[in-house]
Amino acid sequence: MTKRIKASELPEFDSARYLHNEKSIAAYLTDVIAANDPALLASALGDIARARGMSEIARASGLTREALYKALRPDAQPRFDTISRVCGALGVRLVAQASHRVRNRPHSESVVPRSSLESSGHSTPDDGTGAPGGPAPRRLSSSRPVRGRAAPARASP
Repeated sequence: MTKRIKASELPEFDSARYLHNEKSIAAYLTDVIAANDPALLASALGDIARARGMSEIARASGLTREALYKALRPDAQPRFDTISRVCGALGVRLVAQASHRVRNRPHSESVVPRSSLESSGHSTPDDGTGAPGGPAPRRLSSSRPVRGRAAPARASP
């Protein structure tokens, strides 16, 4: 007959015990980031910091040990600056990757600049709707002011 074990009798799992090298740390963080849970990310960084030595990580990140413990507890919502500093101290970096749900537009489907429509003789009254006969859609980056520069002048109708 097998002995039944109660869940309350099991030892608490501590992932810090298994984070021995950069490869295991990177795999752990990759899985955590895929979960898309900021509190889980903070907790995972805390696990890694404990595995490496909280005092050492606090010193390298420029944070106090107390602030580091507070920022990396499971229910925390640390600022990106804190996450970035801790990642730098741990020797890891967060990398953006296209998700499978997002479909990139091919270059041929890109927005047609207004100037090319006007030069081809198409009517582009500025009614602000972007509907047929209205202005051509503009790229967001061309209408946003650039830091330190004035916003580009809009063409009048």
